[in-house]
Amino acid sequence: MAKQTYLGKSDISVYPIGLGTNAVGGHNIYPNLLDEREGQDVVRKALNNGINMLDTAFIYGPERSEELIGEVMKEYKREDIIIATKGAHKFIGDDIVMDNSPAFLKRSVEDSLRRLQTDYIDLFYIHFPDEDTPKDEAVGALKELKDEGKIRSIGVSNFSPEQLKEANKDGYVDVLQAEYNLLKRDAETKYFPYTEKENITFIPYFPLESGLLAGKYNINSTFTDLRAQNPNFQGEKFEENLAKVKQVNMIAEAYGEEVVHIVLAWYLTQPSVNVLIPGAKRPDQVLSNKRAAEISLSQADVQKISDIFA
Repeated sequence: MAKQTYLGKSDISVYPIGLGTNAVGGHNIYPNLLDEREGQDVVRKALNNGINMLDTAFIYGPERSEELIGEVMKEYKREDIIIATKGAHKFIGDDIVMDNSPAFLKRSVEDSLRRLQTDYIDLFYIHFPDEDTPKDEAVGALKELKDEGKIRSIGVSNFSPEQLKEANKDGYVDVLQAEYNLLKRDAETKYFPYTEKENITFIPYFPLESGLLAGKYNINSTFTDLRAQNPNFQGEKFEENLAKVKQVNMIAEAYGEEVVHIVLAWYLTQPSVNVLIPGAKRPDQVLSNKRAAEISLSQADVQKISDIFA
């Protein structure tokens, strides 16, 4: 049995590397995703190789990611899959608003169950906070669904530290998902002391900063998408970041590994970060990501990497 870890205070056991699936049917995120079958093959590759956690959301598609994953899940034993999904986005005409009201969250769970063709969801997140709903009330609605067996654990995503504390007033939150990577480390002071104390799993998103921390780019790389607006990809800052990645590459070479594996392995040494959900657009990327869970970094190298990005 491959090594497993638990989601927060729950009894849900997962392999430390999961699969982020916004590129499985996420046509609104990646407009050039033409082949939905390849997305489903990415999911199969994960499930066939010991990765048991799939992370999706209503807004990926919208709806389509959950539907495609639901079709694949029928090919496997349901109990072998840990499915995480998220809700909060509400369409009003062409506008999207966030809604954390108990009624809306309960309806969101029912809709996700239908699209995923399953009778329970292992981890359901409130995807974004709204401005009106008290967060302990929102989580209280999910606790009712948990008591009914419709969900097994409760997560929140993109919550501020204050919202997280309010949400977890009764100790019901198992997982927090928020932005964290070696170039954006404020979670270490903002969240980690609390998540560690409360036994809440912290799952980072954008762990590779759009490929920058994966060693994908060089000084001649140019960007026309969202990265063009990201300061980490511009001018001197970009050059500095490439130089830092180059230093990590020297550490990676000593392990006989790629930069991406070393960076992902580093996150798993941080307080309450025990699960990562890197995305993949191709099946081969799934196995590459999985490699990170098999690497043990020395304490000296953990510190060295931390210092490079201090």
